[in-house]
Amino acid sequence: MQLSSTDRSVGPKAVAPEAENLRILEQTPSLPTAEPRRRRRWLRLERRQAAIKGLLLAATLLSCGSVLAILGFLSYFALPIFTEGHLAEILSREWRPFQGRFGILPMAVGSLYLAIAAMALAYPLGLGLCGFAHGLGPRFLRVPVMNLIHFMTSIPTVIYGFVSVIFLVPLVRGFFPESTGYSWLTAALTLSLMILPTIVLLVHTQLQQVDAQVRLVSAALGFSPAQTLLWVMRPLASRGLWAAAVLGFSRALGDTIIALMVAGNAPQVPHSLLDSIRTLTSHIALVVATDSTSQAYQSIFLSGLILFGVAAAVNLSLRRLQSGAAPGGGVP
Repeated sequence: MQLSSTDRSVGPKAVAPEAENLRILEQTPSLPTAEPRRRRRWLRLERRQAAIKGLLLAATLLSCGSVLAILGFLSYFALPIFTEGHLAEILSREWRPFQGRFGILPMAVGSLYLAIAAMALAYPLGLGLCGFAHGLGPRFLRVPVMNLIHFMTSIPTVIYGFVSVIFLVPLVRGFFPESTGYSWLTAALTLSLMILPTIVLLVHTQLQQVDAQVRLVSAALGFSPAQTLLWVMRPLASRGLWAAAVLGFSRALGDTIIALMVAGNAPQVPHSLLDSIRTLTSHIALVVATDSTSQAYQSIFLSGLILFGVAAAVNLSLRRLQSGAAPGGGVP
């Protein structure tokens, strides 16, 4: 009986090549593997990661230590105000150092009034510019407008103040002859321009994140760009809008140069936009440059504590907004 080709393929001679290959492999010395190189590469990667973690930890500790050092510094030098019973005197309404009255309440009110006025001007304008860049304005003007906003972030604060002194102060004086031009109004107009890029860029970034999520859905539903912006993107970006408002207010409250150059530096509670005012930041700059021994000098540390507390409250508010935000653009 003859074997078929299939039978011959499974016979002893068909298995012999496989056995021969196994024998050759067993007799061949083992080639060096890549395992040691992989291990060395992994160790180098672990060392780099450990070094990066160490640097980040050191930066975190340095930042926290610096903040605590500033708080301790302010508290130490402001402590005599509390221990010697001068708190009520320093929080009074009158600043007349030559008569022994060192009240900083007018400066605190001036800081609050100036920041609120600047935000009242800058925030609606910032929202309008973001709406212009996200569908309400002509397409060919969107990029130039945003480039101008980015350019404004590179302008030093002192330049805003200097240009305001040269152009805006005479303009206000011309329109309102009863005013010197160095007023709450002038400072608010200048400060609103300075904080405008902060507000616009924060809101613009938030709207970009939301737009990436809802663009196709809105287009599929037939929404116009204006409808998408007002009724879809705006509610989803609400936390970003609040964050921009909080940061813009903090920036306005902490500014020194503009208030020092164009607000008039009169230690009084303003009753009109044309009145001169003095803020806490400009008060610190003025006093620290002229006095270092009297009770007036102690008042700047209490002013610093107040500003520090406001900054801490702003940061806590931002953290709360961020922790409440859902991942992916602030969708609730």
